[in-house]
Amino acid sequence: MKKFIVETYYTCTFKTVHSLNDLNDNELSKIDQRKDGEVEVIDVKLNNRKTKRVGDKKNEEVSNQNSENKTATKLTEKIIVTRNENKINNSNNIKIKNKSRFKMPDRRKGYIQKAQIGDHKVYLHTGEYDDGKIGEIFIDTNKEGELVKAMMNNFAIAISLGLQYGVPLDEYVDAFIDTKFEPSGKVLGNDRILSASSILDYVFRELAISYLGREELAHTPSISSSKNITEESTDDKFLKIVKNITSKGFVRSNYEEKLVDLSDVRINLKTKN
Repeated sequence: MKKFIVETYYTCTFKTVHSLNDLNDNELSKIDQRKDGEVEVIDVKLNNRKTKRVGDKKNEEVSNQNSENKTATKLTEKIIVTRNENKINNSNNIKIKNKSRFKMPDRRKGYIQKAQIGDHKVYLHTGEYDDGKIGEIFIDTNKEGELVKAMMNNFAIAISLGLQYGVPLDEYVDAFIDTKFEPSGKVLGNDRILSASSILDYVFRELAISYLGREELAHTPSISSSKNITEESTDDKFLKIVKNITSKGFVRSNYEEKLVDLSDVRINLKTKN
């Protein structure tokens, strides 16, 4: 009488659940070393079933090794896949959390530009961060109804929120330049823009010229020199103080040229040590 052994192989998929107080890189880097996780079995599958004769030790050992290697390989692959998925999900959560709003300071710089497009007066208000970057706008008109005024105010709020969440001003400029609707036509009161196809075309031309240096959008050449003074190429303490307290949009980044007009009233800021 011959004797046989039936061998059955299973694959068990499980996951380890850890509880995190804070979702950050420090906690994620230590998660592999933690031993307080709860193990949950996800799935158990039957791989194969073999029948062997008793006594054939060589074949039995070889088959056992092969089956163990296959099972270990499958388990390793599944563990790697689940870990990669968890890392991707955690990284996405961290990226979303880091996209926070950079709120404007309570006391801020900026300027007001009054202009007239056709028979309509438009007042553009801007607000800046301490470094001179624009963070908000307000648009007021005089001959519009309550509905249009409310729409323009809420449009300005939407643009301001986008700027505070990191949307580049270039994106808005490219989106709203050359939009066409009434009022449109000749522009009075702005020394760089002579005509506009709409209020939005005028507003974003003004912002592009004042904050981005987009001279190709202006209708008149800049009176000041084209020297780039954004780099700290001077040690003038007075100029640095002026940059901190002056609206970048108001002077259109031409700090040195604007100081020429104030040369007669320049104050000596040297302190006694």
